[in-house]
Amino acid sequence: MIKKESKTKNIIIIIVAFFLGILLMYGIIYKYPVLITNNVTKLEKNVTVTDTGIADAVEKVYDSVVVVATYQNGNMIASGTGFVYKIDNNDAYILTNNHVIESGNEVNVTFTDGKIIKTEIVGSDALSDIAVLKINKKEVISVAEIGSSEKVRVGDTSFAVGAPLDSVYSWTVTRGIISGKDRMVEVSLSSSAGDYVMKVLQTDAAINSGNSGGPLCNANGEVIGITSLKLVSESVEGMGFAIPIEVALNYAEKIISGEKITQPYLGISMVNVVDAYYYPQYYNIIKENNISNGVIIVDIEKNSPADKAGLQSKDIIVKINNDEVTSVAYLRYYLYNYNVGDKIEITYIRDSKTLKTTVTLGSNSKTY
Repeated sequence: MIKKESKTKNIIIIIVAFFLGILLMYGIIYKYPVLITNNVTKLEKNVTVTDTGIADAVEKVYDSVVVVATYQNGNMIASGTGFVYKIDNNDAYILTNNHVIESGNEVNVTFTDGKIIKTEIVGSDALSDIAVLKINKKEVISVAEIGSSEKVRVGDTSFAVGAPLDSVYSWTVTRGIISGKDRMVEVSLSSSAGDYVMKVLQTDAAINSGNSGGPLCNANGEVIGITSLKLVSESVEGMGFAIPIEVALNYAEKIISGEKITQPYLGISMVNVVDAYYYPQYYNIIKENNISNGVIIVDIEKNSPADKAGLQSKDIIVKINNDEVTSVAYLRYYLYNYNVGDKIEITYIRDSKTLKTTVTLGSNSKTY
């Protein structure tokens, strides 16, 4: 009987000890969770994660990229980037920016193997900021594959290849995402083109001086744009811009075919309303009409489309068809969406009255 009671007592002790152990463990976890977390963290650090990035995509386009050097009478005056985008018979064509080559009379390109080739300047266009160079196809290492800027989505991976700052950093690759599409950026392309607005892709991939003319690519290594602009400010970082590849190719093919690139023209000289405050002859006009945006006509060429439509100096243009004209740059942008011979409706203010007239667009060596 004593043995039986002793056995029962031992079982009770074991059960009590078991539950006390559970309670003790629970208390330790509750009071010292960091100890457990640290242990788990240490175990996670032993896991190896392999990320090859976009190396395959970069290799796809890398050897098609060239460093562009522009010379004037034997002296190098500018440098940038370009890429081989097509071969036609025995000729290979290179895309770059107009502002990279516009002031020179000789352009050389350097390939990734160090080979330097003198090019033929096929032609360029200041407004689109596109230039085309030509070399013999036997000099080419690789041809870039063309993609679609229209299919790319905000947030998609993008990368640029170029020669920022100096030839020492040639074929630098920078990676980011597409930060925006159809961005309207006001720029001054050259002294001849003046203020203009370009519709561009925005990326946070680093774009530095010397990258101009190089390819902006998608994650498949296909070219979706030509890096052309960088918004520079002490308070802004990671805002680079690229001309959509479809726009660039359209102008490139016109240049190669020898087609004269003409823009419709009104035949006026003009000034921004926001700048007219500095001109005494326009100050009262702005004050009387209580406007802050638009374009004031300074002068009109005789027998020009604007003259024939009845426009006069000191008229304030505020609309082209349904598009609001806020500045000279935007007037040019909306105007150049039309063709020579098209009819457009211009809304303007004269003597505090809002009026409209129809203009048949002409063609001239001038661009506005």
